[in-house]
Amino acid sequence: VAKLCTCDLLVAQCDVNCCCDPDCSAADFSLFTTCSVPIVTGDSRLCSQKAAVYSLDVKANPPERVFQLIDHVNPSVFCIHATNYKQALYFPSPEMPTPENFDELFKKFGSTAFSAEPESWTLDSDAPNPSDANETYRYEYGVPIQTVDGFLRLPSPVVSSLCSDANPAGFLVNQATKCIRSVSVGKCGNIQAVSMLFYINSSILAVPKSSQMVNITVQSVVIQSLNGMRTLLNSKDVLRHPMILDEMCMNVVLGVSYHITYTDAGEIIEAAASFVLGAINKEALSVQQSFEISFTQVNTKPVPLSGNPGYVAGLPVRAGFKPQKYPFPIAVLLSSLSTNAYGQLTILQSTSNQDCLAAQGGRTPVLFGYNMISGCKLRVTAAVKCQPLTQALLDLLKGQSFPEYVASFGNSQAENVHDWVPIIHLQNSEQRIYNTFQSPCQIPVSLEIEVKWTKYGSLVNPQARIVNVTATTTTTTLKQLPSGRERTIPILSSVVFTDISSPAEPGYKAWPTINAKLPFDFFFPFV
Repeated sequence: VAKLCTCDLLVAQCDVNCCCDPDCSAADFSLFTTCSVPIVTGDSRLCSQKAAVYSLDVKANPPERVFQLIDHVNPSVFCIHATNYKQALYFPSPEMPTPENFDELFKKFGSTAFSAEPESWTLDSDAPNPSDANETYRYEYGVPIQTVDGFLRLPSPVVSSLCSDANPAGFLVNQATKCIRSVSVGKCGNIQAVSMLFYINSSILAVPKSSQMVNITVQSVVIQSLNGMRTLLNSKDVLRHPMILDEMCMNVVLGVSYHITYTDAGEIIEAAASFVLGAINKEALSVQQSFEISFTQVNTKPVPLSGNPGYVAGLPVRAGFKPQKYPFPIAVLLSSLSTNAYGQLTILQSTSNQDCLAAQGGRTPVLFGYNMISGCKLRVTAAVKCQPLTQALLDLLKGQSFPEYVASFGNSQAENVHDWVPIIHLQNSEQRIYNTFQSPCQIPVSLEIEVKWTKYGSLVNPQARIVNVTATTTTTTLKQLPSGRERTIPILSSVVFTDISSPAEPGYKAWPTINAKLPFDFFFPFV
């Protein structure tokens, strides 16, 4: 330890606050205020080693140094503590092809991709992991979904367009792939990858390394004819195997769509597969297959999108509000009293009789790019109180849960706070004082929403993006009516979309400048 003590600078003298200095005595340690080098280790490239830890016990009288020798693990070095795949520790000599083993080698390495089978990964019994007994496993993002015989396959092209079955499906990773499968009508019954059983015969593990299994159920089966027409089968419990009929191979898998349901604890509780089956004739040498996988958390409903990424004209404007203790907006309104179940910006819905009392509660979604106006008429009598009337009109114009934020893109996620634009509220009052001796009653009569948007991205494929939303409430003064008289007040609600995109201007690169430097005697002897 004395040779590794970096604070030992003086020869045969005690260095101040150097707890690893062998020249310091107990009397010197009692005067120390701290240990300048609290831990002394050897080579920093080692995974684990013995380390000397120094500290001061200030509660002792006099204070004394405390020395401990511990096993220190280096967190900055990637260490392999146990090897469960011994074949990766050395390079085996390649097997030379001969006429006797050529067929076997071609079967093993002749495809576009090949890898070691999961069964060949044998665990090393000499290096057990004692922490596995008390560890709770769960699926995390990107972790391959395990099955009883390996992992859930999602075939995809690797080197070429041919399908490779060695691609695992990652948890919470939505994927969609297309690839080409080599087939032969005469041998289609022996090709596993064109059979439904190949994609549902292996049960999924609910959590990694568990004995609880989830069977893959068939959700739907669609039959596609040679001309592309599709028919949904009424019975989804029938397992259709490939079969040869009239020199055609029937019930060939053309597409598989997995849908996984999981919990917030990272556990898979349900798995379903939808199939598209078709037929190939004897002239076909290959078939295109499509594969897809999606995930849904249990007890949640998917929120419909209005574009990807930019808004599409005619689709609803997505909106929401941010409750307290939430760091991001909630795209779906959580209030049980809300009539907006899909997180959309809405306005008052007009009725045929133009009666505001009949229209109360009716809302219509604001469609992107469509200027809208709606309204109704309210009959006011002398017995109506000001405050209840004002609140009723606000609920009529804004609804019971008017959103606070609007999604800037059609596919904005609630977690991306910067993709949500706050709604700016303005007040506009029409001053009409009819009696200076009475306090005026200000009631809202209109709500004007202005949505400013711009074109975002490339000029070839611009995306609509909302940059500002303003909601202006206009109020007016209600005149005190004589007894027995009534008055009809028009209530209006409107939405205006304004394009604030800057005109596209062609850009030209500046001419390059030549920074030429001549030697000082270039014009000698003339200058």
